[in-house]
Amino acid sequence: MMSDVWTIRRILTWTTGHFEKRGVDAPRLTTEILLAHVLKTGRVRLYVDLDRPLSKDELAAFKALIERRMAGEPTNYLTGTKEFYNRPFKVDARVLIPRPETELLVEAVLHSVPKDGPSRVLDVCTGSGCIAISIAAERPQATVLATDLSKDACALARENAQALGVAERVSVLEGDLFAPLPPGETFRVVVSNPPYIDSGDIAGLSPEVRREPRLALDGGPDGLAALRRVIQGARRVLEPGGLLALEMGETQGSAVLELLRAAGYADARVEKDLERRERMAFGTQPAA
Repeated sequence: MMSDVWTIRRILTWTTGHFEKRGVDAPRLTTEILLAHVLKTGRVRLYVDLDRPLSKDELAAFKALIERRMAGEPTNYLTGTKEFYNRPFKVDARVLIPRPETELLVEAVLHSVPKDGPSRVLDVCTGSGCIAISIAAERPQATVLATDLSKDACALARENAQALGVAERVSVLEGDLFAPLPPGETFRVVVSNPPYIDSGDIAGLSPEVRREPRLALDGGPDGLAALRRVIQGARRVLEPGGLLALEMGETQGSAVLELLRAAGYADARVEKDLERRERMAFGTQPAA
């Protein structure tokens, strides 16, 4: 690969084919993302400059990324960023990579957070902070508290809040679910994307997903361990009429709905993502 002149056109073609043969997801897109990262440009610009040759240093850097991707490192860990709700979030091996379906959870929460008045939101299991920060950025009068058991995840969430200009309204606390909250705190919305994969299923996940923190994936023997605790704990901190919004696995809808109803939530329901999979669940704190 390094023996003669490599233009952008040629390297796009070769690497896409290489990724296809090795079963890498979205081989063309992955190639474009990694090459644009090395060249410090946008993907569209690659096609404007198709005949531009790569320097020796650029080729070496790109080759190193190819090797790491082939070894199972997720693309977003290689680039260090992930776009979420139209904002660039820093991501690395400390946190779960934000998924597009989680943007739908943010969208649902925003309907319950006023645009023109103050409100308090709690994000449990915040990870990169993508949910908490997106809500704060979209609702300038909202105050968001975020918690995570991982010290490393909390540090990265704080970095993202600072970089995206909402650090004054997003507080990140380290601890188990609701444990870090000051006594007496209540919230208009509690939102959570907790770990919800069955422990026994993790070994069968793709190599890329297995590179993500197990703490953010493992939902216990039935995948519902964290969901149960969030559902129970949110009842103690939600305002009357407040919303609990959850992400869950696509086969967990009936079980989570039963948990919400058993915990006493009103208007318990599940909703589907854009691929018609049940991925979100909601419940309302009954009026006092």
